[in-house]
Amino acid sequence: MSANHTTDQFATNPSADAVGRKRRRLLPWLALGIVPVLVAGGAATAQAHKSVDLEINGQTHSFSTFAGSVEGLLAEQGIVVGEHDLLAPAPDTALSDGDDVVLRTARQVTVEIDGQEREIWTTAATSGDVVNSLFATGREVSVQASRSLDGGRQALGLPLVVDGSVDVVADGATKRVELDGAAYVADALAAAGVQASKSDRVEVRSGDDGTAQVVVTRVVRAERTETEPVEFQRVEREDANLYEGEKKVVQEGAPGERTRTFVTVTVDGQEVSAEQTHEEVTTAPVDEIVAVGAKERPAPAPAPKAAPKAAPKAAGGGSTAAPAPAPAATTGGDVWARLAQCESGGNPRAVSANGLYYGLYQFSVSTWQSVGGSGLPSDASPAEQTQRAQALQARSGWGQWPACAKKLGLL
Repeated sequence: MSANHTTDQFATNPSADAVGRKRRRLLPWLALGIVPVLVAGGAATAQAHKSVDLEINGQTHSFSTFAGSVEGLLAEQGIVVGEHDLLAPAPDTALSDGDDVVLRTARQVTVEIDGQEREIWTTAATSGDVVNSLFATGREVSVQASRSLDGGRQALGLPLVVDGSVDVVADGATKRVELDGAAYVADALAAAGVQASKSDRVEVRSGDDGTAQVVVTRVVRAERTETEPVEFQRVEREDANLYEGEKKVVQEGAPGERTRTFVTVTVDGQEVSAEQTHEEVTTAPVDEIVAVGAKERPAPAPAPKAAPKAAPKAAGGGSTAAPAPAPAATTGGDVWARLAQCESGGNPRAVSANGLYYGLYQFSVSTWQSVGGSGLPSDASPAEQTQRAQALQARSGWGQWPACAKKLGLL
């Protein structure tokens, strides 16, 4: 029954209930952690044959012995007392017929005290006694409980309680159960109808009233995903069918989607950690493709000159000279190309610096609408813009474009 180990030197002592039979005169001292010395000095000399009861961790054994001291009795039975074990009376106490000797063997356990793990030695009979003895000192104490699949023992190797009450705390509720005999954590959970998975954290604590508590914290490890858009790119390609300065969207862009995968841990429904484990573009974006004109615009043809009219004959048969009229303005296609070049550089999508004039012929919106146009002039095709410019010229003359018409000799 040896328990010889190095220690963190923080032993706990059993309560009066935990040490067993109260009728024995040594138990009140043991409950207080006192090891009495019944006889001062060395061991008494061996006396006559005697009957002695030796209780080891709650199990009583009766011996007939000629040993004269507690130490002699233990040596006779091959029992070695460890450094942290609790023995009463002291080893050098003389034995008399009918004496009781009590031995509590210590074990090393891991507890959490005020949020920090510590290794302690204890002679407590139950894990409930372990936490209660430390809780009484005003500390926050818990013991991790490890449950086996067969409902067996927990990590301490101690029962939770012996013939006692236990509070099971789980899922926001507390249920008190009464347990008979030496009961373990698995017994308390079963009595309360609470199931704990392997990932759940189960601890033994002490309630404010000293009742042992089995606290179940739900721990769930799972996966979740997050998505985010992936922006599309704008790609320009030369198009020999379009004039320089012209652009046309030939494929609309569409965003893609990126998916990220996380492994998460939730404690009682609250996510406490999330670690990204994977990332991929699950939907590829679609590029916007814009055709850009690469065809050179033809040079405008010069306006043809009008032939001079014959001078009228004078009354005497001669002719009277008359000034030649101004050349008639032509409305051929080359004139409109030159006018567009002058007004907008030949760009059907052009917008003036002040944002008031649009397209090849720099229509204002109101003028455009007056000749039957809708929307913005710069959104219309070059052919429609030329058609409505011709309608405007037929209605109002070249003065609609005073600067360029004058420059081109149209005024």
